[in-house]
Amino acid sequence: MLTLHTKVTHADTIDGELVLPYEPREKSRLRAALVSGEEVAVFTVRGTVLRHGDLLKGDDGRIIKITAATEATCRVTCDGSQALLRCAFHLGNRHTQAEVGDGFLRIRRDPVLKDMLIGLGASVTDEQSPFEPESGAYGGHHHDGHAQHPLAPIPLRQKIHRPNDKP
Repeated sequence: MLTLHTKVTHADTIDGELVLPYEPREKSRLRAALVSGEEVAVFTVRGTVLRHGDLLKGDDGRIIKITAATEATCRVTCDGSQALLRCAFHLGNRHTQAEVGDGFLRIRRDPVLKDMLIGLGASVTDEQSPFEPESGAYGGHHHDGHAQHPLAPIPLRQKIHRPNDKP
């Protein structure tokens, strides 16, 4: 199985594509399948979020492109920027992940939040769209450069520790 563990900023050749919705792109350990069907293991440092267009280098040197999958979302628009800001405030107050676009917000589809936003005067449209929420104030800063660096320690073999295991 191909292990993806190093983020790169540029590649002359892309050898495969990994399409994932947002939630799995937040996980530090992930088993998935490339578009070709080949299984891969992804190892990242806890807190790393894989973004649409990120490039990962595998243990065999191949470069795999991350693509954000379409998923059930809601697009939130308002008549003015103050009303949209008010919606963003109430979503943030509920610790809801939100994508901020030019004149809109996008959230995961949630009927309770949809009703709240409509009550605030927003127009809320269900859609199927890639979801790229803000990373938050304390994480997800991109350090651009040309360095390649492992995202996490590369395990030779993953061992699951159980409470009854003896050292």
